Amino acid sequence: MKKIRDFAIFITINKTYHNIYMKAAIVLAGCGVKDGAEIHEAVMTMYAIDKLGGTYYLFAPNVAQHHVINHITGEEMKESRNVLTEAARIARGKISPLTDYRAEDYDTLIFPGGFGVAKNLCTYAFDGPDCHVDRVVEKVIRSTYSAGKPIGALCISPVLIAKVLGDITVTTGNDRQTAAHIGKLGGKHENREHGVTIDRKNLIVTAPCYMSNATISEIARDAEEVVKALIELTNKKR
Repeated sequence: MKKIRDFAIFITINKTYHNIYMKAAIVLAGCGVKDGAEIHEAVMTMYAIDKLGGTYYLFAPNVAQHHVINHITGEEMKESRNVLTEAARIARGKISPLTDYRAEDYDTLIFPGGFGVAKNLCTYAFDGPDCHVDRVVEKVIRSTYSAGKPIGALCISPVLIAKVLGDITVTTGNDRQTAAHIGKLGGKHENREHGVTIDRKNLIVTAPCYMSNATISEIARDAEEVVKALIELTNKKR
């Protein structure tokens, strides 16, 4: 019995050891669900990584926001803001411009959601499947994929990944129009209320989060499941 117990302890320690060395890069699209990154999804992703023994590094493109939305009224405001500067609010100032990202320095890449993904990282909010992706954002996704590193995407972000990579399997919840658009981009869509879709062939992990009706605790569970799946995929490659 002692040998079995000691072996179980070894496995637990060994698993934790691997988790500690998972370095995750998180890309933020600003600050605020209506014109930037979804704050709950971003913070819960950061929390899950830290809780599971990993480390995270935050990035954002150094570009102007498409527009600024009053989050109380939903009306557009007559001012301009910078995506990197706004994302620094979530990051407590510890953030780097996306041009500094190098796939070889990290184990995984994660995109929380928010309308900023569809407005600042690409133009999906305005152009649908005919959208254009920011040049640096596209380079980051392609370099990570080419390096064989897993990519996580929450909420609307799977559309961005499908636009760049095409033939992948993702979920954005149960929205028929978004699912149809992913099909037009060459991808496959799995309907689900919550939980994760794992494309093991392409190392893509996605979850609906606020694309479904959700409480903050459900967002936390979705984010943690995404991070757990990314850790699993990362450890299998070692």
